[in-house]
Amino acid sequence: MRTRTKGIQSTANNGRIVNKEYRGKRIFARLGEVSQEEAEAWLRKEQTRIDNKLEQSKKRNFAIAASRYLEDCERRKVRTLELIAYHITLALPYIGSKPLEAVHSGSLQAFCDSRITEDGVSPTTVNRTLEVIRSVLNKAARVWREENGLPWLTSAPLIEMLDETPRLPYPLTGDEQTRLFAELPGHLERMTLFAVNTGLRDDNVCGLQWKWERYIPELKRSVFVIPSAEFKGNRQHVAILNDVAWNVIESCRGTHPDYVFTYRNEKKQLSANRIDTMNNTGWQKARNRVNLSQVRVHDLRHTYGQRLREAGVSNEDRAVLMGHATSNMSEHYATPTVSRLIEMANLVTKTRDAVTLLRVVNGR
Repeated sequence: MRTRTKGIQSTANNGRIVNKEYRGKRIFARLGEVSQEEAEAWLRKEQTRIDNKLEQSKKRNFAIAASRYLEDCERRKVRTLELIAYHITLALPYIGSKPLEAVHSGSLQAFCDSRITEDGVSPTTVNRTLEVIRSVLNKAARVWREENGLPWLTSAPLIEMLDETPRLPYPLTGDEQTRLFAELPGHLERMTLFAVNTGLRDDNVCGLQWKWERYIPELKRSVFVIPSAEFKGNRQHVAILNDVAWNVIESCRGTHPDYVFTYRNEKKQLSANRIDTMNNTGWQKARNRVNLSQVRVHDLRHTYGQRLREAGVSNEDRAVLMGHATSNMSEHYATPTVSRLIEMANLVTKTRDAVTLLRVVNGR
């Protein structure tokens, strides 16, 4: 039987049932034998709880949640922290000020359209950002709690990924490499030249540190031992430097105390800093100018692998040079082994590499 307060009903045994929709939320409870006043007090308390939760959620926009997520990643020493921050930076202009409840596939449509039509990136690239957004929302719904124990987000929305058409590898020809690298700014040209002569991935080139260098006196040459925490597959990798890659390294000495590849904004007179990714505006504009928009940064690695195959390098040696080896070399610097691998890596070098190298080292 309905009582004087809408949403509170009495039962035959003088009990009370609360069944009310309030601000989009259903409040339901069987309170048992309580007075009308007690039932009304209980309902007011629940309504206040919903009010506080909704008001608190308005303060929790995506930018705040993304900042919390980055702090969590930094505390856990996530290897891809810089890349995650890059994806969040891309999304913030579109959803940064939105309450967490307002972030869903529909509100992300403008971001997806802009990235594909204006920036010319693939659905796969857009999906990497969507995956980061989805991770932030999942944390807000499942892990993070307010002081009263309630989650930041009632439930995480389904963030739909874009349909992906697999891209085949696109190894560069010698002519394409020459045309593309000539359009790159000097600091980026050094990095791409190094990548195409070592096969290292984007994050390993960008994050290459001087403290990983190991000099081999007998060869008058260094290798770089990339620690397992920084290399895909969670194993150490010995980066072998052919003559071109070694000269690039030599040209970078003294520019930064920690990182091999850095960028200094001369116009703003800023200090040199690590570069987050080679897939930046400079890379994208350069490839578009020479009609190579289909070329990805990861294709530099494919180019190195293809040239090793074309040079007749064995599967075993290619595996070591590309970082696919299962054996761990990093604890044993066998000079004959490194010497032979350098010889194999040098098979990919061409006359055009020497011309490009000369331009890079001379500070173009």
